[in-house]
Amino acid sequence: MQTFLAELIGTMILVLLGDGVVANVVLDKTKGQNSGWIVITMGWAVAVTIAVYAVGRISGAHLNPAVTIALATIGSFPWAEVPGYLAAQMVGAFLGAVLVWLAYLPHWRATADPGAKLAVFCTGPAIRHTAPNAISEIIGTAVLVFGILAIAANAQTLSKPGDVDLSFVFSRGLQPLLVGVLVLGIGLSLGGTTGYAINPARDLGPRIAHALLPIPGKGSSDWEYSWIPVVAPIAGGIAGAGLYYVIGF
Repeated sequence: MQTFLAELIGTMILVLLGDGVVANVVLDKTKGQNSGWIVITMGWAVAVTIAVYAVGRISGAHLNPAVTIALATIGSFPWAEVPGYLAAQMVGAFLGAVLVWLAYLPHWRATADPGAKLAVFCTGPAIRHTAPNAISEIIGTAVLVFGILAIAANAQTLSKPGDVDLSFVFSRGLQPLLVGVLVLGIGLSLGGTTGYAINPARDLGPRIAHALLPIPGKGSSDWEYSWIPVVAPIAGGIAGAGLYYVIGF
């Protein structure tokens, strides 16, 4: 139960700080309004770093169903624990989104644009086109998982990728910071197409929160698009882990 609780708390911190920076940038009458994409990508990088430092030694800080499933496919994580991790990540993401809603409570009514309100909680494409949107998320998540395995290999001097132990890697040193740098790079380089969900829980949990919370003038939760930031990151994570495993670094 401790590892599941760690995943819940870590994902909650991730979404609280990540969606929080988006709220600061896109909602009206905040101190950070219109501060731009660089602030958002930096905020998400810090969110990942702090979340991984917080729970990495306990659960390995997957914080992402795509990471959990990808590690299981290459034998680095037991399949029996996958459902518990995924459930904890989803609940944590939902709770993190609720905290963001509370933190910015006066600003929902002050913001007229329903699209801006939705953007706080979940991702959406710059140009809506199903196949390219999915490909973008697949590539971004493949880079994420490949990069995490590379960081782990450097930290552990692994003999084979299936030996990765993220709870060991993320319990010390600068490794969690390097994951934040990795996410920053993905956001700056690949995030402009879909908003780089690269994490099904990070997108779906807050999207559910958006649908359920009493947000004035919130509009649609865009369920038509919602499957892409769930399915594509899982496919991308498996691809990234599979490539790393086949290469055998």
